Amino acid sequence: MITLLGFMFLVISVLLAYMYSPFLDTAPPRWVHVAHGLLLFLYQTFDAVDGKQARRTNSSSPLGELFDHGCDALACAFEALAFGSSVMCGGNIFWFWVIAAVTFYTATWEHFFTNTLILPEVNGPTEGLMLIYMAHFFTAIVGAQWWVQDFRKSLPFLSWLTFIPDAEVPMYGVVLFLMIVCGVVPTVAFNVYNVYKVVQARRGSMLLALAMLIPFIALLGGVLTWAFLSPSDIVHTQPYLLVLGTGSAFGFLVGRMILAHLCDEPKGLKTGMCMSLLYLPLAIANALSARLLGGTPFIDERIVMLGYCAFTVALYMHFAMSVVHEITTALGIYCFRITRKEA
Repeated sequence: MITLLGFMFLVISVLLAYMYSPFLDTAPPRWVHVAHGLLLFLYQTFDAVDGKQARRTNSSSPLGELFDHGCDALACAFEALAFGSSVMCGGNIFWFWVIAAVTFYTATWEHFFTNTLILPEVNGPTEGLMLIYMAHFFTAIVGAQWWVQDFRKSLPFLSWLTFIPDAEVPMYGVVLFLMIVCGVVPTVAFNVYNVYKVVQARRGSMLLALAMLIPFIALLGGVLTWAFLSPSDIVHTQPYLLVLGTGSAFGFLVGRMILAHLCDEPKGLKTGMCMSLLYLPLAIANALSARLLGGTPFIDERIVMLGYCAFTVALYMHFAMSVVHEITTALGIYCFRITRKEA
């Protein structure tokens, strides 16, 4: 219940973002930035204390781990959208989601092999989230326009940097670059190295280990192909549906991997994870049909995008509800109460 309540703070944050910035390219009122920061802080706090409460009440279970990380996987999409409304990055919000999803997925993948969730001294769930909600508060002071103007205007002490004289680089673009260089690259390298050590120690196959990354790579590749071919430019015209739909598919992938870890399944590609990819060939083929029909796709892309979101959300909800039911039945516990079921 603590985990779910914490996640609902992010749902409220996304609703506020959509109300005031439906395409993530308009500045919401300054109080909305404050609300985003407070709601993210509350989410982080609830996410930190749920495990403490479970240990205090001796109610820790595999369901808690699955539920916690499942909500965190969805939170990558929800907080990306809230952050996008603060920095007015428009369709570029997809890349902010990508960098959050990549590090989350590789950390979960590492956990599958090491049985330990290893976080560096400076990490995303603590310092990373703190920087984001501080950015929300900062935006309430300086205004969202600060993020979209050239970084040399936002940071006057860097005005001497003229290596790109004919182009403006928005401040959010600089932040995205720094997050990739300082966050994503070293984190992913750290995860791969830890998995490699474990696989070598157990004399396993690194190829089998890397095969577990294929569904996520296929998901990203499929969505990017669709976006590239899209005649209606879905990245900029439907950023919320694109991120929420892809975020739900990502949540399913993460949930399946965590479940495989809890059940001690063999290492290697999990074919069940590919269920989340079934819709993408249809969307890509429809976008490709626009090239053959003079710019008009066979099916309106708004309908295709709604179908994509409906499919991935339904897939995730079916998975979550099925697993919750099976675990609570097997362990004789409730999902949202500590009291055990009577035998």
